[in-house]
Amino acid sequence: MELCVTPEAFRLARTFTISRGSRDIARVLKVEITRNGVTGRGECVPYARYGETLDSVAAQIRGLELPISRAALQRVLPAGAARNAVDCALWDLEAKQSGSPVWTLAGLPQPQPRITAFTLSLDSPDKMRAEAEENAFRPLLKTKLGGGDADIARIRAVREGAPDARIIVDANEGWSADLYRLMAPVLVDLGVEMVEQPLPAGQDDALLDIERILPVCADESCHDRASLAGLAGKYDYVNIKLDKTGGLTEALALRQAARVAGYKLMVGCMVGSSLAMAPAVLVAQDAEFTDLDGPLLLAEDRSPPLYYDAAGVYPARTELWG
Repeated sequence: MELCVTPEAFRLARTFTISRGSRDIARVLKVEITRNGVTGRGECVPYARYGETLDSVAAQIRGLELPISRAALQRVLPAGAARNAVDCALWDLEAKQSGSPVWTLAGLPQPQPRITAFTLSLDSPDKMRAEAEENAFRPLLKTKLGGGDADIARIRAVREGAPDARIIVDANEGWSADLYRLMAPVLVDLGVEMVEQPLPAGQDDALLDIERILPVCADESCHDRASLAGLAGKYDYVNIKLDKTGGLTEALALRQAARVAGYKLMVGCMVGSSLAMAPAVLVAQDAEFTDLDGPLLLAEDRSPPLYYDAAGVYPARTELWG
């Protein structure tokens, strides 16, 4: 078994801004694992919010003792970007060696296309209205918000720009409990269906005392199954991202455990290429919200890319992954 880690960069179609900053480039790590002439691939997006860098994640991956199985990988690497790329590469390798798709190997039903959210970057209300108008044909928009009274103007502008779209919002830990109380009735009146992570992770106990008229989704507060115990009474949804769970293996386990615990599901992504999204399409099959628009935000992607149309994001071709 041979392992290769390659840093790669993809230009974004436009500057992407959230409450924590802006970027024009998506920087990822591609992992290739080769055995007996067959290569499996995976991709991860190291995330500074979780203390990850390209170099630190690459060092974790290169430090693995080979050969390694998926089961052993869960024990030797923690949940996070490094384990994600290796786990997905191992799934892809097994699929190619066996001649069976990953969904069959995982005991899943054949995947179908899923309607995905399209994310509107944080900006002034006027610019967000213009971007909403440009994407008003999309059935589901996700609006980045940043905190403060300007968020009300932003979401009103988005609704004006896309009057028929379903809307969810992502505060990226930028609100307080008082701001939720102020914002929630306005957003509900505007047809917003859910807010991701309004309060900072670690400071979200205040959600226990709030009437959540606008459903709340745990993102930064939910990484893997070990996170679920701390979410009780605070959240209505959990956002499953493979760069948080540490790969498809734990993502599928978290999906099952979250359902048993009574949560609704969102399956999301960091900003990466089609290779990063492909495994998540399998997890998203029964999710209430799918947010796998990473490739739609890029000016360039892998070949072959995932296919998107009015029916949503389609399962990957085997030439890409799985």
